[in-house]
Amino acid sequence: MLLDTCALLWLAQGSHNLSKSARARLAAATLVYVSAISAFEIGLKYRSGRLALPTPPAEWFAAVVAHHALAVHPLDWEVCLAATELPLIHRDPCDRFIIATAKHLGLPVVTADPNFTGYGIEIIS
Repeated sequence: MLLDTCALLWLAQGSHNLSKSARARLAAATLVYVSAISAFEIGLKYRSGRLALPTPPAEWFAAVVAHHALAVHPLDWEVCLAATELPLIHRDPCDRFIIATAKHLGLPVVTADPNFTGYGIEIIS
């Protein structure tokens, strides 16, 4: 499965905001991905003052990935181009990269964002 940026933040905070079903699926998963774009999005939110973190974003992201044994999927050219070809249901560029990554890898996405549902991917909310 693939974590949306909000799901990554919730997981890092102890997963209290994740549904019981999402927590169970995460616990049972053998591999959980996060997109590299989530690091970018977290860095932007931190720099703008919209996100408080206990450490700088690079340190925080690396620690969360290691602690939860997440795999970071890079933004390769296939995912980048696929994000441009998605219907304009969702206009947030970071989320479009996450959606394109999920479609490319054939993974469900852990998200609370209802805009993801229009892309033909499984949503774990």
